[in-house]
Amino acid sequence: MSNKELKVPVMADVFAQGRTPEYLFWVGCAGAYDDRYKKVTRAFAKILLHLNVDFAVLGNEERCTGDPARRAGNEMLYQMMALTNIETLNAYKIKKIITICPHCYNIFKNEYPDLGGKYEVIHHTQFLKEMLELNKLKAVNDELKERLVTYHDPCYMGRANNEYDCARSLLDNMGVKNIEMRRHKSFALCCGAGGAQMFKEAEPGHKEVFIERTEEALETGAKTIVTSCPFCMTMITDGLKYKNKEEQVVNYDIAEMIVQSLGL
Repeated sequence: MSNKELKVPVMADVFAQGRTPEYLFWVGCAGAYDDRYKKVTRAFAKILLHLNVDFAVLGNEERCTGDPARRAGNEMLYQMMALTNIETLNAYKIKKIITICPHCYNIFKNEYPDLGGKYEVIHHTQFLKEMLELNKLKAVNDELKERLVTYHDPCYMGRANNEYDCARSLLDNMGVKNIEMRRHKSFALCCGAGGAQMFKEAEPGHKEVFIERTEEALETGAKTIVTSCPFCMTMITDGLKYKNKEEQVVNYDIAEMIVQSLGL
């Protein structure tokens, strides 16, 4: 299935037919606008279509969740954005949201309920783990077996929501060898972009966080760094460029690894 063949259903079209899909796939700002993370959006959409999941996207109706605004201290802007999103989601009678961004996941799950937005929120690693348990994901690409990888825990999945196992279970199912970094799971080092740090200049110090984290990943000897967050992917990719390793080491999202393992 090529990217050109992807026919992703749009919520307005589906709703006009008199039905609400089981899942809303919330693409997120990075998934919609960042050239690198658009590939992750396509990869996950491929998986959803391959599994015949009943889903749709908001398309042009999707707006930022307001997470960066709140983290940067602009509470009024955050609430305006959140209330607008809640109005849209409730108009479509959305009950379940799948997101490929831990920042979107965290704010939908833990902060939108305060404003009346109550939904079942699922990160794509959690959804894929569920599909694995239902025997709907079966690796067919033997080339992935024994590949050395290292997995970076996103802060907003790990420490913020105590989710460490889904991505690792998916990697185990592919047959790859996951070499843990020196600091991992609850002790994992941030990529350096959380808390709206992505959008500001670095503060004084002897080394930027993304460089330190990239160095820890390179220490494992793995040639593939696996992430599950657009912020983390941006920072790790920048780190590889900074260390002149972008030709030797690749950075994939877990969805892209699944697409490879399924041979899609």
